[in-house]
Amino acid sequence: MWLSWKISTATAVVLGVLALIARRKASWPDWVRPLTKEGSLLFLIYSVWHKLGALPLNIGGDAIVRGRDVWNAERWLHLPNEVTLQHWALHAIWFVQFLNVYYIVFHVAPLGIFLAWLYVRHRDRFPYWRNQLAFVSIVGQCIQFIPVAPPRFFPQLGFIDTAAVYGPTVYRSAGAADPGQLAAMPSMHVAWAMVVGIGAVTASRSRWRWIGALHALFTVLAVTLTGYHWLLDGIVATGLLLVGMGAGALWNWAQAARRRTVASGATAASRSLGQPSV
Repeated sequence: MWLSWKISTATAVVLGVLALIARRKASWPDWVRPLTKEGSLLFLIYSVWHKLGALPLNIGGDAIVRGRDVWNAERWLHLPNEVTLQHWALHAIWFVQFLNVYYIVFHVAPLGIFLAWLYVRHRDRFPYWRNQLAFVSIVGQCIQFIPVAPPRFFPQLGFIDTAAVYGPTVYRSAGAADPGQLAAMPSMHVAWAMVVGIGAVTASRSRWRWIGALHALFTVLAVTLTGYHWLLDGIVATGLLLVGMGAGALWNWAQAARRRTVASGATAASRSLGQPSV
């Protein structure tokens, strides 16, 4: 069950206050301030994301039309046919059932493990990936205000709702009347899995980092072969993360250029005063 946005906001405030107090208390352990600060920011990100997801959506028939438009766009782009991929997977029902479980169980847990690992082992990279998580979560949630029906709503195209047929499932039978089932574009499952996968591979040099990449792969399979998401849902989610990473790289470049400008100005000033530069 998801933590309510009110509780997460209150937790963010409490941790933020503790971080401010720890900043003034020299007697407190050094680890308290960074831990409470990052914890406060993560709970705040979650609170904003969750509150946005709770806002009402227009769940009219346009969602079905948009879902069909996504299908047509994929055919125009010559993307792999999800119906064919799903029917191949259905030759191994146990594998499809495993993907149904993976969709439910491994959405949040790997992200939490990744963030804890990153904080403990690669603290310098934590703020960067915390910001990327905030970007894809909040921007992705805003895009989801435009409802798009997922593939499993289109049995006439050959799709099978594997969760409903083979189990387990997390959705009620309300179908298109349930706005939560129409938040398909982009896929938050894929967005978060890509944060884990790309983050682990780029932050570490250990061979174990490839577990993150494997998780991203299984997540793509879990959302696609089950009919939960279109391929484009995952592609858009990944593209959104790449935009965030590009913006982060541009920001870091601008900050480095600014530091070089300040340093060169200080060097020039020292030389004009006849003093040796540092």
